[in-house]
Amino acid sequence: MFVIALIPQQAAFAADKVHYLFNSGGNWIAFRIGQFVYGNDGDWVGWLAWKDADVATVDGEYLGTIVDGNRLVRFRTHPYKGYPGYPGYPGYPEYPGYPEYAGYSPLPSGASDVVIPKKK
Repeated sequence: MFVIALIPQQAAFAADKVHYLFNSGGNWIAFRIGQFVYGNDGDWVGWLAWKDADVATVDGEYLGTIVDGNRLVRFRTHPYKGYPGYPGYPGYPEYPGYPEYAGYSPLPSGASDVVIPKKK
């Protein structure tokens, strides 16, 4: 069983605090600050465009969903929610530090690990 967190509504997630995101193997793949999601190299890769746990790429396409509070996964079948627009460039984040290993977590049914896009 997994839980899809409604992240923006949770008071525990401060807009200026770093929240690490991991794959199912427990490896750090990304982090978020407020609504913006960055790869572990600090490049902006997406944002919480639809005011839920779904992450859109910079181009407005579905990237993945945050489940269990800190796992970023991609569901094979995901409803199209429309183009979310462009939030404006968030700038560069400060160095987020390096989190501890998060441990293994099984993937939800119909999900796979997200591949974080890299700049070309």
